[in-house]
Amino acid sequence: MAFWWPIIVLAFAYAICRFLLMLIPPNVPSIDVDASDVLDDGNQTQENSFIYIPPRGRTQQSDRKVQCYEPATMKYLGFFPALTPAEVEERVAQARTAHKIWAKSSFKQRRQFLRILLKYIIEHQELICEVSSRDTGKTMVDASLGEIMTTCEKITWLLSEGEKWLRPEYRSSGRSMLHKKSKVEFHPLGVIGAIVSWNYPFHNIFNPMLAAVFSGNGVVIKVSEHASWSGCFYFRIIQAALAAVGAPENLVEVITGFAETGEALVSSVDKIIFVGSPGVGKMIMANAAETLIPVTLELGGKDAFIVCEDVDIPHVAQVAVRAALQSSGQNCAGAERFYVHRDIYNSFVNQVTKIVKSVSAGPPLAARYDMGAICLQEHSEKLQHLVDDAVDKGAEIVARGSFGHLSEGAVDQFFPPTVLKNVNHTMKLMQEETFGPIMPIMKFDSDEEVVKLANDSRYGLGCAVFSGSQRRAKDIASQIHCGVAAVNDFASTYMCQSLPFGGTKDSGFGRFAGVEGLRACCLVKAVVEDRWWPYIKTKIPKPIQYPVAENGFEFQESLVEALYGLNIWDRLRALVNVLKIISEQNPVATSKKND
Repeated sequence: MAFWWPIIVLAFAYAICRFLLMLIPPNVPSIDVDASDVLDDGNQTQENSFIYIPPRGRTQQSDRKVQCYEPATMKYLGFFPALTPAEVEERVAQARTAHKIWAKSSFKQRRQFLRILLKYIIEHQELICEVSSRDTGKTMVDASLGEIMTTCEKITWLLSEGEKWLRPEYRSSGRSMLHKKSKVEFHPLGVIGAIVSWNYPFHNIFNPMLAAVFSGNGVVIKVSEHASWSGCFYFRIIQAALAAVGAPENLVEVITGFAETGEALVSSVDKIIFVGSPGVGKMIMANAAETLIPVTLELGGKDAFIVCEDVDIPHVAQVAVRAALQSSGQNCAGAERFYVHRDIYNSFVNQVTKIVKSVSAGPPLAARYDMGAICLQEHSEKLQHLVDDAVDKGAEIVARGSFGHLSEGAVDQFFPPTVLKNVNHTMKLMQEETFGPIMPIMKFDSDEEVVKLANDSRYGLGCAVFSGSQRRAKDIASQIHCGVAAVNDFASTYMCQSLPFGGTKDSGFGRFAGVEGLRACCLVKAVVEDRWWPYIKTKIPKPIQYPVAENGFEFQESLVEALYGLNIWDRLRALVNVLKIISEQNPVATSKKND
């Protein structure tokens, strides 16, 4: 016992010291970001105070301007230039120059950059959420959940584990290379390109930027034409934090534009990350093939939400409504297909109906509404078409939420939260990505049936399975062909930023987030070196040196069996033969030398 006491005391003292160090606040400077032009304080100039009426039936691309407006009120926000291919190439070239400097930066400097960002985000949550709300129509609560928490979680994970996963990783050298050290090194790729969607304007910029910059890259991000106003403000935060740590200018760029701008970006960078639709994703792949750069595609989903008969119905119903209506359906990992066991089907539908009827939608900054506006122009027409198709094929609308006060010009930007029962897979609503506040609920009879139904989709992003038996829920989830799965929860996988995020089938391929996403921003290099240099060096055995000896192949046969034979005695016998052949070669070589 006397032997263990010093160890216990040292361990206790170490723990106390670590705890005391945690009490010392880190020295993180504050940054100043000009937000005077994004605050809705009622003092906008006349130029930016009118109601914007988007042209129907045509795009803005011919105007060379990205027009921005609040979808919840149609209030005009301003415009940004649609960059030409030449301008995009110039931005990428500037980021490439900056990357060469930043690639040599220390992890200490990179962590300080993250801490500055984290401090600003925590101190300015309301501002960040309000900007996101104004540009996309989501509520402040939804912005906090999807923008702030996910980004803070990613930063915290990178601070804690990022360096660990980018350090060289030593691997086993195998039997034939025991005298070697083997490792994998992770070097910056260069300039990462990202084309991101509008649904989470803050997080969709910070997500690829954080991984790219922390791994030593430059990054150029094309924001969606539907969220350029907020994206350009969030860029100011990044610029200020980079300047605070002495990073080179132009390391991060945010660009605006349309398809032409995105195509130019794909053609200029060393890797492309795309978040968007399958159709555009295929075009991204085709363009990336011209320069053979790696591609990560996150192309949306049609996630299944499965409810077994042994659940707590009120609890799961509340989670289901949140999953369906979150951000007015503006979440790329939103549940869009609901499968409920026949034994509780009616009870579950009744509980969901009660919740949805209490949900109100309206301008998110005007009053306390549960749901905001739809960001995309004319999208409500598509949603109504999907509902009409389902009703025509036998579905029944059982509940619709209510609207608050809507301005005349913004009526088309809202869609009531809607619950349908008696749906089936012949309906477009169960096959096409909805991106809207609609809950189609279908019944099932057995676990085998619901697995088949869940897999009957062109998408394969995620799923959520609820059961009173965790083993049963895990078994069902394991059989669903998708990239992320939550057991007795919804979307929790994305809050675990150590996990990779991505899908399969028409949901795309490749992963961002987690170790896999971080290392995907790197050139992965395999390195082998001598373990005991210069004392033991690799030499080619005499029998297989040029000119190869007559028994060279016999030597190889014996060497292979000595290294990899299944039976220890066969391996020993082969080893004896290897040594015999080598010893026979040495006298011959010696005699030739003497001659």
